[in-house]
This record gives sequence, structure tokens and C-alpha cells, in this order.
Amino acid sequence: MHVLGKIAVAGLALVVLGGTAYGYANLQALDEVTRDSVIDADGGTRPGEQPADGSLDILLVGRDSRADQQGKPLPPDVLRELRVGPNGDDLTDTLIVLRIPNGTKEVKAFSIPRDSYVSMPGGGKDKINAAFGRGKAAEARRLRNAGETDKAKIEQGALTAGRRATRQAVEDLTGVKIDHFAEVNLLSFYEISKAVGGVDVCLKEATKDKNSGADFPAGEQRIAGADALAFVRQRDGLPGTDLARVRRQQVFLAGLARQVLSAGTLADPGKLSDLIDAVKRSVVLDASWNLLDFVAQMRGVSGGGIQFATIPVGNVDYRYSKSDPRLTAVQVDPAAVKAFAASLIGTPPPVPSGRPGAPVTVDVANAGPKEGLAARVAGVLKDKGFTPGTTGNTAARRTSVVRFGPGLAERGAEVAQLLGGLATQESAAVPAGHVEVVLGTVYSGPGATGGGGAPGGDETITSSGVVCVY
Repeated sequence: MHVLGKIAVAGLALVVLGGTAYGYANLQALDEVTRDSVIDADGGTRPGEQPADGSLDILLVGRDSRADQQGKPLPPDVLRELRVGPNGDDLTDTLIVLRIPNGTKEVKAFSIPRDSYVSMPGGGKDKINAAFGRGKAAEARRLRNAGETDKAKIEQGALTAGRRATRQAVEDLTGVKIDHFAEVNLLSFYEISKAVGGVDVCLKEATKDKNSGADFPAGEQRIAGADALAFVRQRDGLPGTDLARVRRQQVFLAGLARQVLSAGTLADPGKLSDLIDAVKRSVVLDASWNLLDFVAQMRGVSGGGIQFATIPVGNVDYRYSKSDPRLTAVQVDPAAVKAFAASLIGTPPPVPSGRPGAPVTVDVANAGPKEGLAARVAGVLKDKGFTPGTTGNTAARRTSVVRFGPGLAERGAEVAQLLGGLATQESAAVPAGHVEVVLGTVYSGPGATGGGGAPGGDETITSSGVVCVY
């Protein structure tokens, strides 16, 4: 059973708690938190240092593990309370990057769908959530072949390698230099959500799912513990499946930020103590992270200062295996993802090399149900230097395509890449000097939300208020 709900709430708790005097005093109690050498020795930030890429970047990872951070299996009664079985796997089912621009107190958080099909550290391509398991298994083999027999040393070395491989896969995809790392598992999510007294969320419709244990009415409600885990684990019955589940994760994280900074938490020594204890018991941080220096940097972050988005994606039903066409993944274009990540801190996206100077007009047609989609995508392409053409609706189709006439293959491919890696097709029916974009029902790339946000043009998620989701 996949467990996407193991959101890295602990990392976000550190961010928002660190912005307060309460946080500064209490984080001194975190000396016992588990550390690991995830960041290269020369890659960590020093006290007061402003990262060269313009932003302090923190990778929050949720790992599918039925063990505590010391590697001990969780007791059967705890597994029953969590509503999960005894078998997990070495997948990182939640990946969120927090971007904190130099000199500002705004936090931009973006999610990477776990099934994003990317290049792997060490070669080949796979879903990004497989990077951890591949790195861990390779290091375990290397240590055993080198003659190591101590199981504890092999396990720890393999875990470090898995974490490093995950960090590298994220850096390669996004172009973001990861400065710090936080990892949680099932137990930490459960305990932290209870420690803060629950989190307010809102559902557009009532929902019930036996696989995750979800059973919620429509409307606003407060959830904690096993219910919170079920809320962010549910996949079946949701529109967009994994992308809808990403939205669930984001609204929960936004609610956590509000709750941690609320008077009810900050003025309650018991809740603060429970939160710190939960972090100490179940979180792994990189060895280079100076928490007190981080707290000083984060003074002034407000509950409304965190905004959530999702990287631009292409085909969410991408058939990546010729040998087994039943296998699917989420198609992503690294160039579009890098441009999106850079835009969050105001850095202009890289200009494609070898771009011809002749102007090209792009016509955009919407073949799906999302209102205003063609106009939003046309605006994205205008910002990239293309001349806007016609926009409107067309006959329904599932997948998207970029069509172009003779001599415009390179520009058509550029448009396709900017929109998340869409399929391309040469067509004599396209007018000279034009490129035609047809957006299918599964399109969720740039422009789906006015940017690389959540699919479907849904309301932007911030930590300043409760947003209803499916």
C-alpha cells in the first residue's frame, strides 16, 4: 500500500515555529534530533550566509517506513492505530521544496508528484520516488561486497545513500541547490498532528475510502492523528488521483502552519512541549543544519507567508515502458520545472539556446472542461516571447498536442517543452508562421492555474486561510 500521506510536516513546523521567540527558546531542546550526512560537506549554509542561488532551500521528505528513526519496527498496536499494514517499502512518497528567498520572509513551497518520471542519479530514468530505494540498495550491495558484515553499519550507510540520492534527483530536476533536509515517517506525521491539537481542513464533498481509512463529511473540520493520516493518504475516488492527493497534502501543511502559529499553540506550554518531543522522536535532519541560526533567519515569518504550488507537469498518464504499456507515470519537462522553480524567487528563467529570431504566433485551443485555460496558457507563452494568436475552445480530446507547419519544428518543440513536454506533430493545415497548441482534458502544465500551481485552475493554497479541496 502506497502512503503518500507521510507529509514532512516536521520541516514546516521548524520553519513556522522558528519565526517566533517561543520557537527560539524551545528549539534549543532539539539537540537529541537524529542527524545524517545528507548534504555535502561544502554544500551547507554557514551562519548568516545568503545562498548563492538566491534562496535558502529545504527539502521535506515523507518516507514509507513502518519503523522508527532508529530502525525498530513499529509495534502492531501502533500500526493498527495508524490504519496501515506491516509492510512498507523504500519509497519517498512526499517531496516538497521550501524556497525562502534571500532578504525576504515569504516562503514558497512546491510539491513534486511522486510519480514524476525523471533521470536517476547513477543513470537511467524512473519515478522520482524510486531514487531513495535505488540509492539505498546500491550502497548496501557495495558495503557487503567490500566485506562489511555489521548489519547496523550497512543499514545506516544505505539510508544515508538513499537520502543523498533523493536530494540529488530533486536538484537535477529542479535546478535548486538543496541547503537542508528533513525526513519524517508515518509515526512522526501521526504524532505531530496530534501535538498541535489538530488541523483545520475543508472538503468540497463527503468521502469514504477503505484503503486509506478516510471517512469524512463535506465542509470544514478539524483532524488529527489517524484521521489526519487518512486525509492525506486517500487516493481512490479523488479526481486526478495523485495530483488531488498533492492538494490534500498542501492544504494540510497550510493548516499546520496556521495552527503552530496560533495563540492556542504558542501560549500553551504543554502543546509546545509535545510538538518538540514529537520532532525529537521521529525526524531526521541533515547534519549541517544549525537550527538556532535558522531560527534567527526566520524571525518574522507569518502564518500567511507560506504559499503552495505544484511543479508543471505534462501527461499524467504517461506510458513510459515499451515492454509493459500498463505502467504509467507523470511526464515532466526538466526545463519547464527549472524555469518554474526559478520564478518563485524572481529569478528570470533561462533563455533556450539557439532560438531563431523570426517571430512566431501561437494559437491555443482548449479541448477540455477547464474555463479560461486557453487564455492562461497563451499568457504563459506571451511571457516567454511568443506572439499571442487566437484562443478558444475546440472538440474534446484527452491528450494535448503542439502542431506546426514546415520549418517550425524547432519552435514547436520549444513550445511543447515550455508547456511540460507535450507531444508534437507537423501539420500542413497550420498557417505559415504559426504554432497551434491543443490542450486536452488531462493538461495540468503551466497555465493550468495561472502558473505552475495546482491542476485544474483551483484556488491557490496559502497558510492564511482554509481552502476547500476534494
